[in-house]
Amino acid sequence: METLWKLQEAKAKFSKIVEDALKIGPQFVTRRGQKAVVVVSVDDYEELVSKRPSLKDFLLSCPKVDVDFEKERGKELPRSVEL
Repeated sequence: METLWKLQEAKAKFSKIVEDALKIGPQFVTRRGQKAVVVVSVDDYEELVSKRPSLKDFLLSCPKVDVDFEKERGKELPRSVEL
């Protein structure tokens, strides 16, 4: 079950939110009835961030294109433009 805090309540009880984030888990703060932010422990945050590969690793893991790959170009003529 997720814990929701209204922004005004979260301002008044910030220490409680931090404590709950450490002990219970993520704490959601709403603004105008919509979820706005999440307070999480450093351990949870680092776990989330560490799972993402770097851009270099992501690009290197993409499927490779065959050496014989050739792009077929369209045979139609360019469109005419009035100047």
